Parts: sequence; structure tokens; C-alpha cells
Amino acid sequence: MTDISGMNVSLDEWEQRVGAAIRQARIDAGYDQIALAERANISRSAVQALEQGAGTRLHTLLAVLRALDRLDVFDSLMPDLGPTPLELLAQSRGATAPRRVRKAQG
Repeated sequence: MTDISGMNVSLDEWEQRVGAAIRQARIDAGYDQIALAERANISRSAVQALEQGAGTRLHTLLAVLRALDRLDVFDSLMPDLGPTPLELLAQSRGATAPRRVRKAQG
């Protein structure tokens, strides 16, 4: 039994779902496990474990999603950092952020 929010789904079931989605994304992108592993700079066994929902590291998931150009799946989790404090200060003064100037050598 699952509800729409997924709250009644076990973590093991979520791992299985994520693994199946990664496998489908890999196939859709035209990669076999070896090619994806090389592209993600991880081992083939790490790709295989991820696809099987066998409890992999977050690093592995991120490497695979980056290799598949699918890091967008985390967009809703990542805060918009906006401008830096120096950029805000420069904007308030109507100027651009300070830039480092190099002296000519000679």
C-alpha cells in the first residue's frame, strides 16, 4: 500500500524505485553499465548496485546523475543562494563588485 506522498513506502522500496529510474535513464541515454561507469568515473559494480537498489553512497548517485546530465532532479532541494554579500554591497552602491587588477610585469 502506498499513498501519493510515498510516506507508506519503505526506504528499501524507494531504493528499488530510484534504481529502476536510474537504469531506465541510462538505457534512454544509450549507455551500457560500463560506459556509464566510465563517464561517471565510478566502478561498474557501483552502477550495478545503484540500479539494483542495493544501498549505495550519495556520491555514487550524484556521479551517475551528473554523467546522465540529470542533476536537475535535485533542483527543488537546493536553495537559491542569490548574490554574494560583496555583490549586494556593490549593487547598493550602484557599482560592480571589486575586481583584482594585476600589475604589468617588466
